[in-house]
Amino acid sequence: MKRVVVLDHGSGNVRSAVRALERAGAAVELTADRRAVESADGLVVPGVGAFAAVMAGLHAVDAPRLIDRRLAGGRPVLGICVGLQVMFTAGHEHGEDTPGLGEWEGHVVRLDAPVIPHMGWSEVRPPEDTVLFRGVEDERFYFVHSYAVVTDPAAGAAGPLRAPRVTWATHGVDFVAAVENGPLAATQFHPEKSGDAGARLLANWVETL
Repeated sequence: MKRVVVLDHGSGNVRSAVRALERAGAAVELTADRRAVESADGLVVPGVGAFAAVMAGLHAVDAPRLIDRRLAGGRPVLGICVGLQVMFTAGHEHGEDTPGLGEWEGHVVRLDAPVIPHMGWSEVRPPEDTVLFRGVEDERFYFVHSYAVVTDPAAGAAGPLRAPRVTWATHGVDFVAAVENGPLAATQFHPEKSGDAGARLLANWVETL
C-alpha cells in the first residue's frame, strides 16, 4: 500500500482529503514531520482561503524546501485548490503580490466573472495525454474559488523539460483547472468533494506512486 502524507500546515478542512485518499487505496498520515514528508510515496499539499495565508502556513513548517527537495528527486506531489495556486509565481490579492513557490510560470488573479466566487460543479477540458483524468475526462468537478491562473503555464516551456499538461475550465473566463508536470500535479477543484469522478482522479494519482 502506498504511503501518502497530507501536509498539515494549518489549512482547514483537510480531513475529507485524508478520507478520500484512504478510499483511493493509500495509507494516509496528516503531518508536517520532515522525515514523513520526505519518505512518503506521495505528498498532498491542500490549501483553502487566502494565498498569502497559505504561503505563511507553508513557510511555518519549512514546506517550500521540503516540496522542492521532493520534486528534485522526482517524488510525487499533488496540490489541491490553493495548493495548486501556490505552485505558481505569485498571487495577487487585495492589491498585494505574494510570492509563490515558482514551480510554474503564472500569476493568480481574481476571476473576471459575473458571479464570484465560482462555486459548484463545472466541466473541465483535459489534454489527450492526461493521466489524472483517465476515465473521467467528461465528468464535472467541484470548485470553490474566487482566484485562478488564466495564463497558460505551458506557453513558455522550452528546452529539455517537458511542458506541463494543462486542463482548462471556464467561469467568466478560461482558467487553469489542473496541471500535470512530471512528479508535480495539482487541481484547482476539490477532488475529495467531487464524488465518484474525484475518487477516480485520486485513485489515478495514487496508482502513479
